[in-house]
Amino acid sequence: MNPLDIETYPAGPEHEAGLLALFEATGSGCYCRYYHFTGPVNEWLERCAVRADENRDEFRHALTTHSDEARGIVAIARDTTGTSLSPGQLIGWLKVTPVEQMQKAYDRRLYKNLPCFTGDRAGVFLIGCALVHPAARKQGVTTALVGGAVRFAPSWGARALEALPRRPRETVRDDELWTGPVGAFSRNGFTEVHTFEPYPVLRRAV
Repeated sequence: MNPLDIETYPAGPEHEAGLLALFEATGSGCYCRYYHFTGPVNEWLERCAVRADENRDEFRHALTTHSDEARGIVAIARDTTGTSLSPGQLIGWLKVTPVEQMQKAYDRRLYKNLPCFTGDRAGVFLIGCALVHPAARKQGVTTALVGGAVRFAPSWGARALEALPRRPRETVRDDELWTGPVGAFSRNGFTEVHTFEPYPVLRRAV
């Protein structure tokens, strides 16, 4: 498929309806709250399955109060010819948040105490997850979102962006690449600062 005509913007309260519709279209009951949930894994899974409205309401509150917990980039489709999408529809979301808000990611066994995470961490932002509308996948949306992060993150105080994508050797479902495909980052100037398969650590200065 050819890339869609996409524009990217910093996420704000004006995107609330579009973002909630995107989460619903993808069947994603997490509403990008995983990194901020402090309970055990089983409780998180139960919450997403039967109490997703709590995640939704927390996300809405974070977005409308301009909290770092809902900081990120949105993708808006402009020319949707040949698709089931509508012009102006919000089709992508990329979480881009200061690492201080994302400690849960770095506490995972794969990443805990890696040398690449030492030193001055002020101004480092993590790209936590990427979500693309099912009708817009494999059309350059995540690459555009990452490009938007490179463009807009400096205005939030970022001096570097990190990413923790998955690089599978086998074919996987789209939702298994929820931290984004490696190619979307390499096409935007990210380089590997720690290599192990299938979870490299990528970074670029901004």
